[in-house]
Amino acid sequence: MARVKRGTTTHAKHKRILGAAKGYYGRRKNTIRIARQAVEKAGQYAYRDRKVKKRSFRALWIQRINAAVRAEGLTYGVFMHGLKLAGIELDRKVLADIAMHEGEAFSGIIAQAKAALPEGARIAA
Repeated sequence: MARVKRGTTTHAKHKRILGAAKGYYGRRKNTIRIARQAVEKAGQYAYRDRKVKKRSFRALWIQRINAAVRAEGLTYGVFMHGLKLAGIELDRKVLADIAMHEGEAFSGIIAQAKAALPEGARIAA
């Protein structure tokens, strides 16, 4: 049986790792052992931060909605409750975008949410 030489396979694997490490600082970009660790850690950070990104954007949308709603005399929580009671099913991303770019339309949404609330719940903090 012929001997299996694995140089091409190893070279391809190394090339893939070093390609992923392109732009890294120092030996992380050209030494395979260190580059492999750096690329693996980068993948861990990327995986984690894809989750964190979702959290961060949701927090940003909530802050924007809260700021716009407080100008109208409601709090964020009361406003969201009013939306639910009014049957308005817009997500936070869309609400934040409307609040930022279309103030009159957002005021209309706030008015609908206020109208759906019971009398005692309209007190702003």
